[in-house]
Amino acid sequence: MATLPESLLADQSSLPGNQAGQPASRPPQPGDGDQSRRVPVEQLILELNDDRTRENALQRLSKIREIREDLAPLLWHSFGTTFTLLKEIIAVYRLLSTPNLTQESSNRACNTLSLFQCIAAHPETREPFLRAIVPFYIYPFLNTTEKDKPHEYLRLSSLGVIGALDNDEETVLFLLQTQIFYHCMRCIEVGTGLSKTVATFIMERILMSPEGQKYCCAFHDRFFVITQALTKMLDRITTEEPSLRLLKLIVRCCMRLAEGQKDADYRNLCLPKSLKDPKVINLIADDPTSMACMRRLVQCLTTTRRAPPTDAGAEVENGHPVKTEQE
Repeated sequence: MATLPESLLADQSSLPGNQAGQPASRPPQPGDGDQSRRVPVEQLILELNDDRTRENALQRLSKIREIREDLAPLLWHSFGTTFTLLKEIIAVYRLLSTPNLTQESSNRACNTLSLFQCIAAHPETREPFLRAIVPFYIYPFLNTTEKDKPHEYLRLSSLGVIGALDNDEETVLFLLQTQIFYHCMRCIEVGTGLSKTVATFIMERILMSPEGQKYCCAFHDRFFVITQALTKMLDRITTEEPSLRLLKLIVRCCMRLAEGQKDADYRNLCLPKSLKDPKVINLIADDPTSMACMRRLVQCLTTTRRAPPTDAGAEVENGHPVKTEQE
C-alpha cells in the first residue's frame, strides 16, 4: 500500500481540535519532499468529505488523475473516500429513467466516475476494486435507454471505468459473471458512435481470452444475440457511419466468435454476411493486422464440417467415406 499521510487515514470528524474535512496537523516527516505538489492533492481528497467543498474537489481531482500516479492509492486507502464516491453516483440513480437528469448532475457524476476509472486502472487498487464489487454500482448507468447528452456522458464515463480494468482471468470471469455483455450490447443499441466503440472494445478484449470466447460460443442463443449486435453495427458502418476503429474491433470480435463456434452451419448462418462486402475490405486494406484477422475469419466461414475419420486407404466422396469391396 502506498505510504499515506496520517491525515488521510483517520476519521477527521473524531480528531480533537480539527473540524471535519480539515487536515490534521503533524510535524514534518522525512521525505516529504515537494510539499507544493503533495499537499493540494491531500487537501482535495479531504474536501471530498465535506458537502460544501465536494463538487469542486471532484472536478479538480478528475483533471489531475492522469498526471498523479499515486492518486488511485491515495483515494482508495484514505478514510471514507470510496464510500463518499459511491454516495455521489447512487444519488443519480433516481434520475436515470427520467428526462430530468441535468447536465450539471451528469458532469458531477462523470467526475466521480473518472476517479473510479483511475482506481480501476491502477495495479495496486484494481484487485480490491473488483473484490469490493464496485462495478455493480456503475452498471445502472450502462443500462439506460435515454439518448440525450447527460445520459450519454454517464454511459461513456461508465464504459471508461470497465475498459480500464485489466484483461486477466479473474477480471474476465468477474465481468462475465456480472453479465457485462448484456450491458455492452445495450450501449451498442442506444449509444453514440463513441459509446459503441468503447463497448465493442470491452467485448473484444473479453473475447480474446479463452474464457470469454468459450462463454460467447457455449450456447446458440447467446452466440446469436452477440453476432446480431455486431451485424447491425457493421451494416451501419457500410451504409451510414464509416468508422475504421470500430470496424477493426468488429472484425476481431467476429474472428474470435468464428473460431470458437464448432457448429459450422450455425456459425455461417449467424455471422455478418457483409464481412465480405468490398466496402469493408477497402476500409481495412491498409491495416495488416486487421487483414490478417479477416483472412482467418474468411477461412473459418468457408470451412465445412470435418469428415468423420476413415480407415487407411478408404476413398472419400463429398466428405463421406465410401465403402470399397474387399479383394
